[in-house]
Amino acid sequence: MKLLYFTDTHLRVTNPKNRLDNFYDTLKIKLNEVVDISLRENVDYILHGGDLFDRPDTPISLVSDFAKILLRFKAPIYIVSGNHDIFGHNPKTVHRSMFGLLDSLGLIHLITDEIYLKKDVVVRLSAFPYTIDMDKPGNKEGYIVRDKGEADYAIHLTHGFLTDKKQLDTIPHTLLSEISDTVADITFGGHVHFGFKTQEIDGKYFINPGALVRISNALNEMKRKPKVVLVELTDQIVIREIVLQSALPGDQVLDRSEIERHRFKAEQFADFKSTIETSANLKGLDVYDILIDIAKAEAIDKKVRDEAIRRVQLKQMGEAKL
Repeated sequence: MKLLYFTDTHLRVTNPKNRLDNFYDTLKIKLNEVVDISLRENVDYILHGGDLFDRPDTPISLVSDFAKILLRFKAPIYIVSGNHDIFGHNPKTVHRSMFGLLDSLGLIHLITDEIYLKKDVVVRLSAFPYTIDMDKPGNKEGYIVRDKGEADYAIHLTHGFLTDKKQLDTIPHTLLSEISDTVADITFGGHVHFGFKTQEIDGKYFINPGALVRISNALNEMKRKPKVVLVELTDQIVIREIVLQSALPGDQVLDRSEIERHRFKAEQFADFKSTIETSANLKGLDVYDILIDIAKAEAIDKKVRDEAIRRVQLKQMGEAKL
């Protein structure tokens, strides 16, 4: 049995502000390449990790265009719903969305209960859709498969913040180590666009190749290459990553000019602050006079000077309230 997995396609009409290309056309090219890979590899089943669309009320024109591409797949498409596929982060609203429409038409198959796939081997396929509290402490059970019955293999699709590395405490997330007691032979992740390197823990695989699209202009997205994962199941599990040839290098499609402009402004302000702190003849002078004099001497941009003055004012107002 051959399975092809990809995730987070975020099909949308508008161009993300960080993209330099025509995002709509790029989406078509990428999805067509995924179809071509599935046909070339003679795949038996397609698995999608959620966020098929970028919003639940996607325009009909987009659904029509991309439905034609999805129809090119010869294998059935099984999918878990992501946070962008539903209204208000509520998975019960999925059937009111365009995602739900494609499911009702049989173009995709939403996994709501365990499904058994058969060809040479038997696979128990299950899913854990996005819910708002899924990554809070004590809510990890949805990530874990406890029983795979009589199946040869168990595969679990998830759409939450499943990661191999600890994140900030303010970001709810689930570590692979927290769900390593699952009996699923393969746990697929989505939602986390940068993905993680495939992990094998006690003979079980945890996989997230990252989103098929790059929307953020973060440095790790600039370097990342969109890919799909091919899984072959016989008496063993063989996993192969396939990088999309149609995905251009990040610096050709992602715009970092805005973030670089803000970074330059922050560096200017830091230099200005350092100049103030290291000046030797400032004692006994009014702070505003100091700011203006240094700005003139150092040829500091007026916007940076005014921002420094604004922050001093806010600081003084805050102290006056104490």
